[in-house]
Amino acid sequence: MTDPLHLALDATYSLGDVLSGVGLYSREILYGLAAAHPEARFDFCYRPHRYLRSRGEPLPGNARRRLLLELIGLEPLGRRSADLFHGLNQRLPRRPNHRSIATFHDLFVMTGEYSTPEFRARFTAQARDAAKRADAIIAVSEFTRQQVITLLGVDAARVHVVHHGIRELPAKVDSVARQPVILNVGAIQKRKNIARLVEAFEDVDANWRLVLAGANGYGAEEILARIARSPARDRIQVTGYVTPRELGEWYARASIFAFPSLDEGFGMPVLEAMAAGVPVVTADRSALPEVAGNAALLVNPDDTVALRNALREVIRNGELQRELTGRGIERSRTFTWNKAVRETWQVYRKLLG
Repeated sequence: MTDPLHLALDATYSLGDVLSGVGLYSREILYGLAAAHPEARFDFCYRPHRYLRSRGEPLPGNARRRLLLELIGLEPLGRRSADLFHGLNQRLPRRPNHRSIATFHDLFVMTGEYSTPEFRARFTAQARDAAKRADAIIAVSEFTRQQVITLLGVDAARVHVVHHGIRELPAKVDSVARQPVILNVGAIQKRKNIARLVEAFEDVDANWRLVLAGANGYGAEEILARIARSPARDRIQVTGYVTPRELGEWYARASIFAFPSLDEGFGMPVLEAMAAGVPVVTADRSALPEVAGNAALLVNPDDTVALRNALREVIRNGELQRELTGRGIERSRTFTWNKAVRETWQVYRKLLG
């Protein structure tokens, strides 16, 4: 009788009520795999700064909690090593004695000045190390896959694309009417191109509002100063962090979703907006065309006039609104977490034979 497959995953980023995109991905993959494969054994591994917090986290019946002590060379799995370790955020333990996979979400830290020099240096070192030592890599988009191949010198055969799914947001959408609101979701930061969106919005019909839903990020001070001096300041709302329920309600209220980000490894908010029936205007670069397909209006994010014209076109063209809404709903249905879990398992089986 063969032993059940024994898998270890870095669960560090899956904790908390306020999850980033990486956190959401980690949680969906961890719990999705455990539910889909009750015959397997799972170790949910937490780095020391999150381990105590994890003690209050209920685990699946086929999973156990482990402390990941990579710095002093102790394996998170004790004497019985796992068959495979999966680092869910482009990072691996320093002394693995098992086969390993790393998920890469994006590499914009390496390609643009979207964070501090210190963070860029640390991120780049970790990414290069994980790319070098991983037996296989999962990329969340074909765009990210190509970046891993070209920027990190990884053999193409080692890199597999597994798209994200989308979450269900707990909003009572039937009770909320569409409003003249252009919505943007994500951190207030340089990479998200918020200042240009504000500039484009200033010439949109005066009865429309721009809602920026997200916490402050890198470069927020400069962006908020730009908003403060905008002639359309009274029509711009900066919400700060919003809960999943509040976010779902904003998707239900909005009539346009504008996401002219300069660089995305995937772009979850685009699919969330589509699933909620909101026409999408987004950038024609990075992973966004791959995610949006033909279900969004794509624009050059460096061209303020093009962005302004796209917003005006969606506002004034009811037929285009209906077309984008229909296409978006259909497009969003092709990205599910069940599919992501299934394809992740396939990568495991291919590596383990």
